[in-house]
Amino acid sequence: MGRLFLISLEGKIYSCKHCQAHLAVSDDIVSKAFHCKHGRAYLFNKAVNVTVGIKEERLMITGMHTVSDIFCVGCGSIVGWKYDAAHEKAQKYKEGKIVLER
Repeated sequence: MGRLFLISLEGKIYSCKHCQAHLAVSDDIVSKAFHCKHGRAYLFNKAVNVTVGIKEERLMITGMHTVSDIFCVGCGSIVGWKYDAAHEKAQKYKEGKIVLER
């Protein structure tokens, strides 16, 4: 398989709850007003140490979106999702951004 190289971040860090791999820094938070099926979630401009799954259409509270689940590269756990496309004009600001579940 090979050796796993993880990116280390500095500052206030958000990490995987299973393996503590660094995922994002607080400076990249866009909004803390998101919710997921397991509780609160935060919208970030970017994340590291994640892989992106396949795109799918999902009906969310704010309407239909094209999203991809994102997985921790350290342990493979689902840590959130990425907004690939928003179908409503008011939701376009989410495109390309990452939601990490708390």
